[in-house]
Amino acid sequence: MNARSPVNPQVLVVRSPGMCGRYALEPTDKFYNRFHIENRLDTLVPRYNIAPAQEAPVVVSKSPNKVTLMKWGLIPHWAKEAKIGYKMINARIETLKEKPSYRGSLKSRRCLVPASGFYEWRASDEGKVPYYIHEKHYPLFGFAGLYDVWKNEEGKEIYSFTIITREADAFMSKIHNRMPAILSEAEENAWLDKSLVDADAALRLLDNCRKSELDAYPISKDVNKPENDYPTIMARLEAEY
Repeated sequence: MNARSPVNPQVLVVRSPGMCGRYALEPTDKFYNRFHIENRLDTLVPRYNIAPAQEAPVVVSKSPNKVTLMKWGLIPHWAKEAKIGYKMINARIETLKEKPSYRGSLKSRRCLVPASGFYEWRASDEGKVPYYIHEKHYPLFGFAGLYDVWKNEEGKEIYSFTIITREADAFMSKIHNRMPAILSEAEENAWLDKSLVDADAALRLLDNCRKSELDAYPISKDVNKPENDYPTIMARLEAEY
């Protein structure tokens, strides 16, 4: 599969969903070392506006780590229809053990979603203003995620993932009340290690994961359209944060 998936015309347009609904990934030459990956994707190219229902690189632990393409929007293995994935692009940390959609994946199907930044929309008198948010000191980082494997009517396996969200920290609360769960490199290793870190320990890790040092700035509303996937989408507008 190609790391740059064609934009799905049926993609769910997420502008300000109360969660992480768009993100970017600019792989550097250190991408594989950063996430301790030994395999290679045939094509790994920058993506500036990854949207739900599109495929994106996801890291799983296969002794060693492996990167693979998965569809964004988790489809539980027991689901009757794939369209449930449109409603499951994010998983709230508060409900991971409660919801059947997440319980099994929390135990045995945890993953990392590599990113270089993400987008969120801030309410204002002029409408919702998109912001690009990124780590101050790291060009790449990982969201905590879950994945599952679903079979369609033809028996084809569909791998899909969701990004875990948490209550916003002091910085992000100026823009939105939720944010993705961002892990440090050490926490990533623990998150992926299902043999040593069980579901309860994984939840504790999320509850206590490091505080990210983020920067944010307003960008063009061109990001609202998933087909706009180019570097200038994240260009800073001249406005105060």
